[in-house]
Amino acid sequence: MRVFILLSFMFFALNVSAQDKTRNPVIWADVPDISMIRVGDTYYMSSTTMHMNPGVPIMKSENLIDWEMASYAYETLGNIDAFELNNGQNTYGRGSWASSLRYHNGTFYVSTFSNSSGMNYIFSTKDPNKTPWEMKSFRPMVHDHSLFFDDDGKVYMFSCGGKIGIRELKSDLSGIKEGTERILVENADAITGKERGLPAEGAQAFKVNGKYYVFMITWPRGGMRTVLLYRSDHIMGPYEGRVVLEDKGVAQGGFIDTPDGKWYGYFFRDFGAVGRIPYLVPMEWEDGWPVFGDDGIVPMTLNIEGEQPLIPQIVASDNFSRKKNEPDLLLVWQWNHNPNNDYWSVKERKGYLRLKTFRVDESFLNAKNTLTQRTFGPACTGEIAMDVSNMKDGDFAGLGLLQRKYGLVGVKMQDGKKYIFAGNAQDADRDHENYREIETIPLQAKKAYFKVEGNFEDRADIGFFYYSLDGKTWKPIGDTLKLRYDLLHFMGCRFALFNFATKETGGYVDFDYFKVGHELSH
Repeated sequence: MRVFILLSFMFFALNVSAQDKTRNPVIWADVPDISMIRVGDTYYMSSTTMHMNPGVPIMKSENLIDWEMASYAYETLGNIDAFELNNGQNTYGRGSWASSLRYHNGTFYVSTFSNSSGMNYIFSTKDPNKTPWEMKSFRPMVHDHSLFFDDDGKVYMFSCGGKIGIRELKSDLSGIKEGTERILVENADAITGKERGLPAEGAQAFKVNGKYYVFMITWPRGGMRTVLLYRSDHIMGPYEGRVVLEDKGVAQGGFIDTPDGKWYGYFFRDFGAVGRIPYLVPMEWEDGWPVFGDDGIVPMTLNIEGEQPLIPQIVASDNFSRKKNEPDLLLVWQWNHNPNNDYWSVKERKGYLRLKTFRVDESFLNAKNTLTQRTFGPACTGEIAMDVSNMKDGDFAGLGLLQRKYGLVGVKMQDGKKYIFAGNAQDADRDHENYREIETIPLQAKKAYFKVEGNFEDRADIGFFYYSLDGKTWKPIGDTLKLRYDLLHFMGCRFALFNFATKETGGYVDFDYFKVGHELSH
């Protein structure tokens, strides 16, 4: 298996070098529901991260290929029980959904909505490299909306849930103007000529050369994810529409131009457990309509210069050492649900991340202060070193692959003794985690090393788990895990650093480092 993965990487690397081409997917990691703008020579992109905080990641690029983190729109959306993992509630698969990124009169705006709070949110800033942005929120919630600034100064929200709708916002963006909601297209799916499956949604609105364009995604019954586009000479219509892309399930997004006049469509593709991964599709104009790809086929190589490293820049290793003016956490990190900032630190022990227990939880998915990063393809590894000297009875700590059907490896303390353990929730259903512990090994040392791996090549979607007592000799532990993209979580599998208590609070563990790689062990 290791040889196969390495050959795949070599092929990609040689292909980019020899042909001076980059490749699709642009990022082989979970970056769904993307919205993109260009300001001068710099591109910005927002995405969905559901129940993770900080939320609505803002990424930037100079070439549409190599993306790095710039900021997040918010630290948290509030403290309701679902966001806090309190009273048996959670916001898995909800949180904040599809965002809309815009630039208007020197200000950056990004809007989103939350099924958990039932509200819309509009964030704004002059500097997209700072977190958080200023926030305004209001009801009623508008699903999968697109924020749109028109040339006459009016601001609108387009929406689509089978029907294309529009409503005007107040000038200060504090809410919707009463009586302005209209339906622009009654049945947006009709132009596919197929039986409706997933109704058209994911609206993204643009204006080019005086015409209004509204992109949507639909999924006809028996078909694939498909890109629909409607256009009009007037914002209130009438609109005419057509199917503009139907290949490989690449869909939901919009278009963007480069400083030298080239155009591209940006979309995502469902790709199994790693998540929904972004694609760029070359575009030409024909009679005022965009024409995507090569006779409608999404190319796998792109004539765009870029480095496109095997480890994307939106993930990173971390030694948890911080200089005086550096933020406590790198932007690549996100917490599962709202964190409690009183119970983690990178300052209490220099060069370590300390996670402290402060409440009793019954399971991994209910635990607070789990710190995560994206996994990535075609293969990835995550490794930690962990000091377990200060755990208390009933504590579980280590490294996991987070999705509904998660897998864990780490250390537990039981009856005053420590054990290396591995377990998973492979048998989870809609209502129960069904976690089972698979293997335990007595541990005498104060420090242990753990590694998880994900093989996403050709959607193999397999997770592997290892432990070491010296960080050099690794031994497999537990079972391999069949990774799945479960809609109850609605996001790609993630690396997860965790420490939670099941009996008493006050214990803690210190993570020495987190290291990412792209070579499997076997």
